[in-house]
Amino acid sequence: QVQLVESGGGLVQAGGSLRLSCAASGRTFSMYTMGWFRQAPGKGREFVSTITRSGDKTYYADSVKGRFTISRDNAKNTVYLQMNSLKPEDTAVYYCAGRLFIVGVTADEYDNWGQGTQVTVSS
Repeated sequence: QVQLVESGGGLVQAGGSLRLSCAASGRTFSMYTMGWFRQAPGKGREFVSTITRSGDKTYYADSVKGRFTISRDNAKNTVYLQMNSLKPEDTAVYYCAGRLFIVGVTADEYDNWGQGTQVTVSS
């Protein structure tokens, strides 16, 4: 198990940027594939991005490709999501998630979750 705590959410105007961070506890962070998901009001939890254990491969939802960048620092037990060119439709609660070893792109493949951080993009 790994405990995850997100930070960095907030209110930003369309076209702006935010950087989310997710700090993990424990000494096994490098064993976890890490992902970001989001959930807008009245909608299901949506895949945003994921990164392999070493950080050598990243995957993105089509809706964020070219605007968002996922990265990780295993020495700091932290994964990041840099969000640029934000749009009102990016408004959601953003969750960090971890899964041992194997990459996953659906929420039910992850069994470690943070509490979420709100991102609101105004038009």
